[in-house]
Amino acid sequence: MHVDLDTLATALYVKVDDELKAAPQLNPYRPKVGIAPKITDAELITVAVLQALLGHHNEIRWLRRARKDIGHLLPYLPKQPGYNKRLRALIAQIAHCIAALAADTDLWQHPIRIADSTPVQCGTSRETVKRSDLAGWAGYGYCASHSRRFWGLRLHLVTTIHGLPVAFALTNPRTDERDVLIDLVSLQPAMFHHPDGLILVVDKGYRDRATETWLNETAIDVIRPAYRNEAARPGRLLLRTVRQNIESVNQTLKSQLDLEQHGGRTPAGAAVRILQRVLAMTAAIWHNWHTGQPVMRSLIAYDH
Repeated sequence: MHVDLDTLATALYVKVDDELKAAPQLNPYRPKVGIAPKITDAELITVAVLQALLGHHNEIRWLRRARKDIGHLLPYLPKQPGYNKRLRALIAQIAHCIAALAADTDLWQHPIRIADSTPVQCGTSRETVKRSDLAGWAGYGYCASHSRRFWGLRLHLVTTIHGLPVAFALTNPRTDERDVLIDLVSLQPAMFHHPDGLILVVDKGYRDRATETWLNETAIDVIRPAYRNEAARPGRLLLRTVRQNIESVNQTLKSQLDLEQHGGRTPAGAAVRILQRVLAMTAAIWHNWHTGQPVMRSLIAYDH
């Protein structure tokens, strides 16, 4: 199988179409009598992934360009209002596809998971903060890694050491990261299970005695930085080795997939544009695994 954008788009469409047909409860209700949509949900999700991979932020310009670049792959492309409206209604389907693509590889069976969070800025002016529909969900937060304050959301990611997302959440920046981690493990127990026990590598924001005890009781060993007044903990070398992986994943999302240029102005708009980029990275890793590529998270073959 070739490693190029057309091949990825074809393989992804087939996989997404099969997954949505196997989960009819996710599909929006459409009356049997009436005008049938000219583009299916699977085709629309594929177009959204290609938009993220090719780095187009503006939907109007993207659809104009898509007719030239990928028009040979699809019989119909909607105009911007229809594309935006349909895409905002597919949040549950996109989240389902992320999990399905991850489970369609053997990477998620690796016994090590890495958890981290990264800020997703949604506004830079006081007027935006006052008037945005995101107010309440989005809020002010602080990014210690870059020593900056921001207004927006926080994306929590749990990945394998290969960078494959296995769990994620979008929260207010002030939401306790430990509570988010417990929710992720509780809601997706299959992704946090390994017959020989799972190792979860976390940073300072997720460390807490009660949280660690709870995770240990669910057969998850936690590797975390030690407190200042605490003796050196086992797993220091593993912590140093794999912590950089999740930082690299966040950098891929921000520099290559333009995570902070999502342009969402409503809860549904921001959520679907952020998940659109997570799905794009998951799809690239999924396709690279199936084609036997040496670097799982490389997007070079698909970004042009």
